Amino acid sequence: MSSTDTKISVAGAGAAGAGAAGAGAAGAAQTARKPDWLKVAIPASEGSRMMTRLVGRRGLHTVCDSARCPNKAECWGCGTATFMILGDTCTRNCRFCAVPTGKRGDEPNPDEPRQLAEAIAELGLRYAVLTSVDRDDLPDRGAGHFAACVRAIKAANPGVRVEVLTPDYREGEIELILAEGPDALDHNIETVPRLQGVRDARAGYGKSLHTLELAAAWSPGRPAVVKSSLLLGLGESRDEVLASMDDLRAVGCDAVVLGQYLRPTSAQVPVVEYVHPDAFAAYAESARERGFAAVVAGPLARTSYHARQAFGEGTPA
Repeated sequence: MSSTDTKISVAGAGAAGAGAAGAGAAGAAQTARKPDWLKVAIPASEGSRMMTRLVGRRGLHTVCDSARCPNKAECWGCGTATFMILGDTCTRNCRFCAVPTGKRGDEPNPDEPRQLAEAIAELGLRYAVLTSVDRDDLPDRGAGHFAACVRAIKAANPGVRVEVLTPDYREGEIELILAEGPDALDHNIETVPRLQGVRDARAGYGKSLHTLELAAAWSPGRPAVVKSSLLLGLGESRDEVLASMDDLRAVGCDAVVLGQYLRPTSAQVPVVEYVHPDAFAAYAESARERGFAAVVAGPLARTSYHARQAFGEGTPA
């Protein structure tokens, strides 16, 4: 992959968890050896070392490390990273996520937009994806800073497409970001309605659908792609997954990502089931039948995994 084909992606922890239902199956899954299709390499390439140096030099955070993303080997090995803005401390405490939590995060770094823009220029990227921790401690929950990062990237890198994976921003917040013209907007419903209890109490299925609906209805020009994601293997049924797909389509979602939940540490909820790749293929077909223009489905799929390819699929020719 050439430098111009490289992307900054938001792979990461953005999805799903399991409730009390299926506890017995969860215990069995956790003690069982992971199947071969979930084995990934440890990053040791020059591309991985380059990204480590770049992130450290510019004082940036990546969700690759904070969320222990299984795609770090692949992404960092080809010179990509997952930039997480607004610090590395999330004010929410979801039971499926390994990102550090606290009542307050650090003050937003006013130099972060410039640092991001320069990092993207240094790598010669054409597609950048940004995510953030939740910042309920800030007056606008960080939406203004998120918007400033998009603005700086686009101003310094003409022609670069920017995809954003945002918190559940509502009216008065999400418009700040949409006004900067992101090419794609993602927000994750995380899991099916029955299992939403694994999310922080301030989150919710309806709130997440509303964020996506606001993005899809944005005027004067909505993002070319509106996307969401679920991680499976947490006790959900096939019918529940299909119903969630229908809900996403109903609010105008163009693209969907389906991946396997992998327990980051023993502090997070256990895995109920390791979903077979054939089942992911069947879910992908069902998603396409429902009219999703872009579908990324597989055990290691995450919201921004193959984000640039999904953007191309999800937009008109």
